[in-house]
Amino acid sequence: MLIPFTKMHGLGNDFVLLDERASSFRLSPAQLARLADRRYGVGCDQVLVLEPSSLPHTEARYRVFNADGSSAEHCGNGIRCVARYLRDAGDISGDSLLLEIDSGACELAFEADDSVRVDMGRPSFAPDEIPIAADEQQERYELTVAGSNYEFGCVSMGNPHAIIVVDDVMSVDVSRIGSACQTHRFFPAKINVGFMQVIDRSRVKLRVYERGVGETLACGTGACAAMAIGRLWRRLDGAVDIALPGGVLRIEWPGTREDSIMMTGPAEHVFEGIMEL
Repeated sequence: MLIPFTKMHGLGNDFVLLDERASSFRLSPAQLARLADRRYGVGCDQVLVLEPSSLPHTEARYRVFNADGSSAEHCGNGIRCVARYLRDAGDISGDSLLLEIDSGACELAFEADDSVRVDMGRPSFAPDEIPIAADEQQERYELTVAGSNYEFGCVSMGNPHAIIVVDDVMSVDVSRIGSACQTHRFFPAKINVGFMQVIDRSRVKLRVYERGVGETLACGTGACAAMAIGRLWRRLDGAVDIALPGGVLRIEWPGTREDSIMMTGPAEHVFEGIMEL
């Protein structure tokens, strides 16, 4: 089977995009993992699949699969790449569009500098919505992970995140701590783990260990989660530049749970090709 694809990235968080709006390839998790493999396939952090939308006024439905073939709920860098792909393909003519995601419709807009601004939705701190194994919602939780005690905040941005504030993000063993969190019973659906260093109230540094992938150069939902926890802990203002290894995302949130978090960042086309599976 020949699979046409488009390779894209947002701040180095890279994707293989499959356009299945006309016909479905129906790839298995093993085939998706082969496509994502950096030695035997195209190579990417996540595979993005476009499908026909079931919602009115939306351009397409997009789904996310991790590099191991497992399904993910949302991807902030990925959805910006989907918007760029649809615009480059001539499928949208204006500066804004709606895409269908698991939780409904997501609004995106192209900025003057060609970056993409995304309404990432409202954060949820409810334990059953993240999900985490907590009896009641708290601002801070404590766990022993990889032999050390950590204080962290938990939030859902359509997918589950735990945020740990650290003094120096570059000195943290992200892989060891992040992978240990993946198997902790406190996180029944596993977890994306963000390590955040607060520079001041409008600037942070962030590294993210993602489910089914490992550490990535950037994580859009992770940046939004860092903003949510930073605001919850009264450490950040309403507009923050979040520096990830691959570049900077602009995140805005007034801090009220009725408001959406807004994310702005780039989306880049890399190349197109065909892979035989």
